[in-house]
Amino acid sequence: MNNTLHDKYTITSALPYANGPIHIGHLAGAYIPADLFVRFLRLNHKDVVYVCGSDEHGAAITIKAKKEGTTPEAIIDKYHQGIKKVFEEFGIAFDIYHRTSEKIHHDLSQEFFLSLYNKGEFIENTSKQYYDEEYHQFLADRYITGTCPNCGAEGAYGDQCEKCGSSLSPTELVNPRSILSGKTPVLKETTHWYLPLDKYQPWLEEWLLKDKKEHLKTNVFGQCQSWLKSGLQPRSMTRDLDWGVDVPLKEAKGKKLYVWLDAPIGYISATKQWALDTGKNWEDYWKKQENKEDESHLIHFIGKDNIVFHCIIFPTILHAQGEYILPDNIPANEFLNLEGDKLSTSKNHAVWLHEYLDEFPNKQDELRYVLTSILPETSDSEFTWKDYQAKVNNELVAILGNFVNRVMVLSHKYFDGVVEKGSDLTGEDRHALTTATTLVQKISQAILNYKFREALAQFMNLARLGNKYLADEEPWKKIKEDEGRVKTVLYVSAQLMANLALTSQVFLPKTAEKMFDMLGDIPRDWEDAGKDSLLPNGHIVNNPILLFEKVTDEQVDRQLEKLAKAKEKSQESSLPEQKPNISFDLFQKMDIRLGTILNAEKIAKTKKLIKLTVDTGIDQRTIVSGIAEFFKPEELPGKKVCVLLNLEPRKIRGVESQGMILMAEDTQGKLQFVIPENPLENGSVVR
Repeated sequence: MNNTLHDKYTITSALPYANGPIHIGHLAGAYIPADLFVRFLRLNHKDVVYVCGSDEHGAAITIKAKKEGTTPEAIIDKYHQGIKKVFEEFGIAFDIYHRTSEKIHHDLSQEFFLSLYNKGEFIENTSKQYYDEEYHQFLADRYITGTCPNCGAEGAYGDQCEKCGSSLSPTELVNPRSILSGKTPVLKETTHWYLPLDKYQPWLEEWLLKDKKEHLKTNVFGQCQSWLKSGLQPRSMTRDLDWGVDVPLKEAKGKKLYVWLDAPIGYISATKQWALDTGKNWEDYWKKQENKEDESHLIHFIGKDNIVFHCIIFPTILHAQGEYILPDNIPANEFLNLEGDKLSTSKNHAVWLHEYLDEFPNKQDELRYVLTSILPETSDSEFTWKDYQAKVNNELVAILGNFVNRVMVLSHKYFDGVVEKGSDLTGEDRHALTTATTLVQKISQAILNYKFREALAQFMNLARLGNKYLADEEPWKKIKEDEGRVKTVLYVSAQLMANLALTSQVFLPKTAEKMFDMLGDIPRDWEDAGKDSLLPNGHIVNNPILLFEKVTDEQVDRQLEKLAKAKEKSQESSLPEQKPNISFDLFQKMDIRLGTILNAEKIAKTKKLIKLTVDTGIDQRTIVSGIAEFFKPEELPGKKVCVLLNLEPRKIRGVESQGMILMAEDTQGKLQFVIPENPLENGSVVR
């Protein structure tokens, strides 16, 4: 991976949808890692702009508006302000937090589209797309859900299955339905403009799999490799929507830009606004320069669900446009889980940042520390309130806070806050100081390699070093017999504390300010980190300040109780609403019969899919079913099942499925067989 610093950086964090508040999963995915990296760059005096903003277009916004019975404008105004405020309170160090509803963004997005259009980069194509006859509306990808053809998961969207990460097109979904009416949509002709990703596949393979191979994290490289191996297809850059950026073509009246064309351009429009506000030149941070060494280095911090958009689609757009730099790296994180379950906004199974800040005032750094220690850098990780308590109490309070407090209290108790050498440094003193230098170097290298958990661990090792040094030297025992030696011990300890203050600016910015308040005027630049004389001989430190307070059992119990109540409430309300009425004639067209499973085998390289051979009474047929999470293949032969026979055959992972097994699903998502009390013969009709 990377191990050097450059002069100029453009840093982005994924634009959060302005349709809900921020939770700890968002922080661990795209914001804390970027914030740490940016703070490190600034301490090294690098020219850096860190941009983000609300993603205010796309189906997610209009869906939220429909659910709340309001307008998209009202939704984005409500959530944008809340998101911006909570980021500021938590201390994410954006240079600008912008929004994609601004005119400057609409104008730039349209310029991008026209630039590609005028270069002949788009393929104009008329095709059949899903249309909701009840709402008289073409359905964008996120307005259609169904069964994933790859893993069998229910609730896959028309552009992506969030279970297996597969990219989809709406017509690939099994049993598609409109989220507007709940009915099966019909196919109707419409015209759109497609970006030929297949045309750029050779370039992407060279750029991603060869040029970037040594720089990308393993989880990012693996997903890119999988996408390219599957073969890229043209992707529509326009949508039939009533909300978003207008397509700037006369023949495209009423159409909007695809949100994944418009949204990442939000990074550029945010930079453009920041440059207007500060007198900078935005092109210095986004466009190619005559001298390549003058170009900015673009880093995207995202969650794993955005890898394809930032590694394949957006780079292809930038490359096709031709004037813009490409990302140096995309250090995507995996997902954060909570108390044994996935974070779920719909079930309120989350730790919401605005609630945390209300309930744990002035504990921003505590949450930063815990989340940094468990960042899902290459695999999913988990947050628990007991672990939060243990890390705050046993690490921040007992190690870092304890060392700093002892240094400050003893310096004032024995020498009125004067830090000075009273004797020559011993081998133990030099070892402590040189070890501190080594640890700072390890912190730097870990940050440059996007290994923030490791960097934090080395930071805490620096605090452990100080505690061990004090415990070994025992100044409280030596003060009566050798005051000069105690002065030196506290002098060395104060140098270690100064290094902790300097490096903590990356990880614990509010705590760093407390330490600087205690230490007084000392160097703060990273180039000084690791030095053994940050405090001059004879320096006077200020009075001690308590850095952290313990988290109580009562506080933890309160949070666990809140999650338990949310889970209980979600279970009470998790039964789906009745679907819209259908005619009796339509029901009569469904041929549902009893059958018996004869054979079952797991489909390779899938988590949920089982290939079944079913005796339906009138034939034996193959059915692919996504039930592997709940049943082992060897348990299934001989089971009686209800089968929808006249469902149109569909290929799933290369296997033609000739029907559907009907099952009952409880509020926890667990499936169970639906069979009559006294099973009848195969082929018996279910009416």
